[in-house]
Amino acid sequence: MSVEYKTTYASIDNYNKGGVQLIAGNIKDYVFSNVYEVAATSQPWERVVVALNLVYTLESCRAEGESPWYACAHDEFVIAFDYDVEVHYIKLDDDSFIDDEKDGSFRLEGKPAGQYMGKITLNRGHQALLPEKTAYSFKAAKPATIVFQTILGDESVQKWNEICLT
Repeated sequence: MSVEYKTTYASIDNYNKGGVQLIAGNIKDYVFSNVYEVAATSQPWERVVVALNLVYTLESCRAEGESPWYACAHDEFVIAFDYDVEVHYIKLDDDSFIDDEKDGSFRLEGKPAGQYMGKITLNRGHQALLPEKTAYSFKAAKPATIVFQTILGDESVQKWNEICLT
């Protein structure tokens, strides 16, 4: 006898809220947030921390339209969770303004000077490197969910009371 399973994919415009299924312990010791719901209820390009381990974060983001340009002193990663998102890269002419001791990404004032390196189009489940000291921006033709793996910084928004279920 074979059992059939159907995989259902969520998206920013089609998700179930979900919840916590307690296996052991006290329910007050657990929290839950849904990256799709967080993205759906956030402003475009707002990076909401959904997981935190010391200073390391996972940040859910609503990708919509064109983003500002960003840079970072360390590598970051981004994953597309539902719809296509383009990542554009520029090798900076001058990266001396990037503080090597500062964690997390930060927004740049407009398009930076430098050599355009190209773009990556992320589809559902695809991941891209956001290299250190390289400017990057995003384009999304329709609202999409992306998740950053990074370090807590200026662009990281923590609003645990609003996003977590207990």
